[in-house]
Amino acid sequence: MTTSLDAGPTRVLSLSAAALVVLVAEPLYLLVDTAVVGRLGALPLGALAVGAVVLAQVSSLGTFLAYGTTARAARAFGAGHRDRAVAEGVAATWLALFAGIAVVVLGQLIARPVADALGGGGVLADEAVDWMRIALFGAPGILVAMAGNGWMRGVQSTRAPVVVVLAGNGASAIACPVLVHGVGLGLEGSAIANVGAQTVVLLLFVGALVRETTRLGVTLRPVGADLRAQLGLGRDLLLRSLAFQACFLSATAVCARFGASSVAAHQVVLQLWTFMATVLDSLAIAAQQLVGAALGASATSSARTVTRRVTWYGIALGTVAGLVFAALAGVLPRVFTPDPTVLATIPAAWWFFVALQPIAGFVFALDGVLLGAADAAFLRRLTLGCALVGFLPAIWASLAFGWGLAGVWAGLSLFMLGRAVGVGLRARGDRWMVAGTGAAAGSATGQA
Repeated sequence: MTTSLDAGPTRVLSLSAAALVVLVAEPLYLLVDTAVVGRLGALPLGALAVGAVVLAQVSSLGTFLAYGTTARAARAFGAGHRDRAVAEGVAATWLALFAGIAVVVLGQLIARPVADALGGGGVLADEAVDWMRIALFGAPGILVAMAGNGWMRGVQSTRAPVVVVLAGNGASAIACPVLVHGVGLGLEGSAIANVGAQTVVLLLFVGALVRETTRLGVTLRPVGADLRAQLGLGRDLLLRSLAFQACFLSATAVCARFGASSVAAHQVVLQLWTFMATVLDSLAIAAQQLVGAALGASATSSARTVTRRVTWYGIALGTVAGLVFAALAGVLPRVFTPDPTVLATIPAAWWFFVALQPIAGFVFALDGVLLGAADAAFLRRLTLGCALVGFLPAIWASLAFGWGLAGVWAGLSLFMLGRAVGVGLRARGDRWMVAGTGAAAGSATGQA
């Protein structure tokens, strides 16, 4: 079996376009959710901010299911072993199901203390915990979707993930306003719509995996060696995700202590940040697919070509995005909330968000390159270092000295600038370019 190592602009952009549709589906739904709930007032929107950031951590914890699976599956695919690539999908899906069930059980137990910690107690926390306890039932679907996207990206399948994700999130985007306002369920209607979307996606991804394993003769039983290999690469990605979680949970907790208006404003800008992160990450997904396949086939020159191309694309896309959001500063926030106190607070974060777009384009593109090379240990060290030196100190200093929302977003800026320096220097060298199918199992991640 042969695979295409075409790394030309058309191939990069076609893979990015397919990834973009999948990546923006969930943030677009969350933006719809934010706009729908925002019509209920500042308190429900603030409660959604607290609950949604917790649910986002489920996706963050499951990052290794998508990125780790893509890296391992792409190397197998690049070497001409599609059956091994699909076997990686089987292992990742079992891990997703195990982890998803654990999250549901644990989440019900800790929802109250988590909501109190992030929301500062009171009515805001009460509403947040009700939303969280329903929405967490979607955790298995969230994680299975990440595993499904991971192995499908590895074999460079573009159509199936688009159909699956659009089916689930499209239905939920329709159901959300109906349940929240039409039926009158309020904030809880938002959580029910979310669970419905994730359940549909879970069933469709599992169905696609069953069909592919049947066609290739791959077992659907969990294989211990494959599970251990996935977890080996996932360790560094998981620690990296924990650093992100600590930062963004801290940011929400600090904003909540400045009042409902601050945390609601943070929610609006953060959801736009998340949306743009996924748009920019579409280039990173293409880089993962192509770099992984190239290194699996020992075509290091192709890996270098992809690196240069996606870096410039990322910078260009981020620059355009920054200009667009700067132009919409007086208009776009009003789409999400009519509350005058929230609208008055949003500018404190808005201009940080605008200025960071070109930097984010650069960082996310090179993240994709290094993830495709399974250079997870370096990315883990870099992320932890930037979190401990930049983001977290600025967040808590903001609370201590009363810097407000601007201090929180200044911390995010330091975090991104540190990562930009780190990935830029790493990509200039050759230590991440470990060729062969065995590298995905850990040799690249073990490098200094």
